[in-house]
Amino acid sequence: MSDRASTLRAALMRRQALVVPGCHDALSARIIESAGFQAIQVSGFGLAGSLLALPDVGLVEMKDVLDITGHIVRAVRIPVMADIDTGGGNALNAARITERLIEMGAAGVNIEDQVFPKRCGHMEGKQVISAEEMAGKVRAMADVRSRSGRDLVINARTDAYSVLGLDEAIRRANLYLDSGADMAFIDGIGTRADIERAVREIHGLFSVNLMDAVTGVKTELISIPELAAMGVARVSIPVASILVMHRALTDFFCDLRNSPTGILAGEIHRLASFRDYTNFVGLPAYREMENTYLPPRSSAC
Repeated sequence: MSDRASTLRAALMRRQALVVPGCHDALSARIIESAGFQAIQVSGFGLAGSLLALPDVGLVEMKDVLDITGHIVRAVRIPVMADIDTGGGNALNAARITERLIEMGAAGVNIEDQVFPKRCGHMEGKQVISAEEMAGKVRAMADVRSRSGRDLVINARTDAYSVLGLDEAIRRANLYLDSGADMAFIDGIGTRADIERAVREIHGLFSVNLMDAVTGVKTELISIPELAAMGVARVSIPVASILVMHRALTDFFCDLRNSPTGILAGEIHRLASFRDYTNFVGLPAYREMENTYLPPRSSAC
């Protein structure tokens, strides 16, 4: 599993706008992998929605985050970037969580400089901690990585753009890189011009967040080839999986409830077939194991 971190690092070092979609559980992770993406990230926004049906405002317990991240790492073969929000507390908490992530085989991790309880980066009302406190968290995480002898890509996110402006966001990004982060991410950055400036002035790998790849939300929607030409290292698309799931389930069950017959006969385009789904999640392999290891079933009297 440690090789996944090296694979991720090599892909990011090319600065060719590696697209890293977000997943909200192990199944969505495997679907993203099957679509051909080279890496994946755990979406804190998606976890809050799928696990609690609540907004991303710091309500998911870190134990749950780590447990689900472990399930996701085991479900796929491609590199997985964890999302630990603000690091679970101070630098000591961030260090301990880093140990756990390395043990489970995560390839990378996102940590941000918001005040806890945090909120999704594209929501209003964000606050940030001091740059020095965040730098201490990053140093602690980098030291854990060094002592482990394993690789882990540390992505330091700053939410300073919306509250303190681009100059401060760039200053913080560079401070975090100097403190041991491998990549910096200015969340909610607005325009093409701001992204171009950030790439020029940040002395390390830079990540851009396109949220859902459809609307752009607060960041100008720019094509992946254009971002690659700018030298962006990573493009995250963190919330699409949970939004697609919400729309698909809402449409299906509202139509089912409102159908005069109570069924949707013939509308097979809405569903994967039962066989396709069970093949996708590996049922044939488990049936083979049953045949190999379980005693034959005796006939009922």
